Amino acid sequence: MSTKAYMALFALAISAFAIGTTEFVIVGLLPTGAHDLNIPVTKAGTLISGYAIALAIGTPIITALTGRIPKKGFLLILMTLFTIGNALSAISPSYEILMLSRVITAITHGVFFAIAAVVATNLVPEDKRGTAISIMFTGLTVATIVGVPLGTYVGQHLGWRTTFIVVVTLGIIGLISNILAVSKVKNQSHPPTFRDIGELIKNRRILLALFMTALGFGGTFAIFTYLTPILENISGYSSGSISLLLLIYGIAVAIGNLFGGKMANEHPVKALRWIFLVQSIVLLLQIWLLPSKSLSILSILLLGLLAFTMSPGVQAYIVTLSEKLVPSAKDIASALNISAFNIGIAVGSLLGGWAVDHLTYLDTAWIGAIMVALACLLAILNYKLDKKQKLF
Repeated sequence: MSTKAYMALFALAISAFAIGTTEFVIVGLLPTGAHDLNIPVTKAGTLISGYAIALAIGTPIITALTGRIPKKGFLLILMTLFTIGNALSAISPSYEILMLSRVITAITHGVFFAIAAVVATNLVPEDKRGTAISIMFTGLTVATIVGVPLGTYVGQHLGWRTTFIVVVTLGIIGLISNILAVSKVKNQSHPPTFRDIGELIKNRRILLALFMTALGFGGTFAIFTYLTPILENISGYSSGSISLLLLIYGIAVAIGNLFGGKMANEHPVKALRWIFLVQSIVLLLQIWLLPSKSLSILSILLLGLLAFTMSPGVQAYIVTLSEKLVPSAKDIASALNISAFNIGIAVGSLLGGWAVDHLTYLDTAWIGAIMVALACLLAILNYKLDKKQKLF
């Protein structure tokens, strides 16, 4: 890859860092935010599932409506709206206003990643797409290393509203980086439309890929949404230790993401079969690992390594698959996959919340394991169909 391409990908990664921080930092702020707003922690958990639902619904619709807007200019508009949404979060006087601000940032988040993924793949040769997307997604993983622990620490010591002020600053930095480093990208000759959404949803192969994404990512969030109270109430850690534990988790996530990017370069779904299999086993093991304070460190490392390993693969796969099956709808396919990510997050976090309310914290582990095991079966099916149809 050229230096110019690396610089553009780095700029996109900076924006992804800001976006990842605002999406995931709420996990570390659930107890303090719930206390401040005088709501149950499970209701505070809907700030995660609500964010995901808004993103899932809004992303493909907004992408279809804005297909004629130049991609660089649109990325700048999205980062501006993202920053405004987080400013609203910082001053929200109630749960309802905070949820509204999360909806605004969620939609800008989803569309940004949908467009940025296409931009990233256009910057590099076809056999480097997995690597390019993993570099962009590195912003998300670094957010789990630095943004989430730092945001959690700031929120616990200076108040959760201060965390969102920090995210506003990150959004401004991301906006400036995109202005300076991302070149203008030529729009498709036939911009995406609502009809493209229908064409994609009617395509069985595209649907299988989207369900695979949703189940694979959702399995992670069944347990990750409630990781902070699990570490406090099950593993026995103090609230002051959570930032350090999330830092360890984030470092593992970054390693897993880059590894997943390299695995995705050749045939993404071929590698995903094994990634999902290992991830489902790791999730199931949490039932026995997390109750032990010493073994819970191993839990955090394993959960982190597998959390985002699938991300470059599923995104590269859907873009490549749509090019072969519905060429005019590449942008929409990317948007739908971002939606699938977040439908998975919503379902996973809601099922995790159900387990917390009616079973135990540890029951989130087997729920996540089942979801990822189903994603593994879909990866196997997709791989067999690809070979049969000679798509790769």
